[in-house]
Amino acid sequence: MSFDLTVLATAPGTSDEDVRAQALRCGEPDHPEGDLDPRIVAFYDDFRAAFPDSGPGSRRDDTPWASAPLGLGIDHVSMNLRHGPAGDVIGLILELAAHHDLVIYDPQSDEVTRPTG
Repeated sequence: MSFDLTVLATAPGTSDEDVRAQALRCGEPDHPEGDLDPRIVAFYDDFRAAFPDSGPGSRRDDTPWASAPLGLGIDHVSMNLRHGPAGDVIGLILELAAHHDLVIYDPQSDEVTRPTG
């Protein structure tokens, strides 16, 4: 069993409705292209240091990935995660998203989580 999460770079004050719309565009062919948001790059690098999504480290049974590599766009990192393995992967996602001022969208619950702290 797996679940998806999308970490998004949004502008301050972006509504939950706009966050949801942005997340839904991430998988579309007409998703904007351009330079990666520096916050996304920093999150991606920090997160992959703990949980590689390609290469030998990503093939172990204790990784969180239901599928890899992660989806990366100018404004997002999309993840398909397995339940259970790799310790507190959700805790790390929450911590890094807050550290890099990013928003998390959970399509299963339609929930938007904003950085705290």
